[in-house]
Amino acid sequence: MGALLADAVAVALGTRVERVTPVSGGCISDAGRVELAGGRQVFAKSAAGLPSGLLAVEAEGLRWLGAVPGVSVPEVVSLTAEVLVLQWVEPGSPTADTDGVLGRQLALLHRAGAPSFGWHRDGFIGREPQRNTPVGRDWCTFWLERRIVPLVDRAVERRAVDGRAHRLVDRLRDRLPDLAGPPEPPARVHGDLWSGNVHVGRDGHPWLVDPAAYGGHREVDLAMLHLFGAPGPDVVAAYDEVLPLAEGWRGRLALWQLEPLLNHAVMFGGGYGSSALAILDRFG
Repeated sequence: MGALLADAVAVALGTRVERVTPVSGGCISDAGRVELAGGRQVFAKSAAGLPSGLLAVEAEGLRWLGAVPGVSVPEVVSLTAEVLVLQWVEPGSPTADTDGVLGRQLALLHRAGAPSFGWHRDGFIGREPQRNTPVGRDWCTFWLERRIVPLVDRAVERRAVDGRAHRLVDRLRDRLPDLAGPPEPPARVHGDLWSGNVHVGRDGHPWLVDPAAYGGHREVDLAMLHLFGAPGPDVVAAYDEVLPLAEGWRGRLALWQLEPLLNHAVMFGGGYGSSALAILDRFG
């Protein structure tokens, strides 16, 4: 991996690569810290083995999120067909301020908004394709037709979820407007905000990485953060100060967790399918 990544970075940046150190944490791509001639360091992610266009969508998502003042994402240094090169952010440990900063950043990101529910181009969640073409004008229609229905179809086809999930989704379609809470404008969402995609720098400052960005309901980011992580109370408190949460938001987290659970069932199988089915049984 090191030699191939080094060659791709050298071509992308037009400079010699001195050393590549593998970076753990990613599950779909080879990645590493790359030391360039002169001592500069960058982060690089290889396109080898990834679906075509995945790194380009990631780069555009990073730029879109990073356009919001006060939101920290790594700068896109270079993008080629072979590699995505980003600013290197030296890792560190959380401080007493990390959670509060994360909550404020997330609120600023969501408040920046999006033109519609969806995005101008399709993307990926992990390796799985994600359709972002807007459909309808409301969140419920978009979430069901662009997120839940395609994932249920794939999960049933791969035998990761029982076939009765189709019937439960039909029931959920009728109930969803009453379950989804008060109407929300499209938020600029990270889209894959589990704890591993919050990178803590050497000074304890949180950075958002590896987005699957689109215009969505702001509660989906909070739902995923609570599903694959344990955010401290300061995250929510700081968020709520900047952008107050709607009444009943905690009770809706499980509903919005249906999407990442289905996606994990499609990608990994295991117990994710039964967890997704339990949510469909509960809300459908």
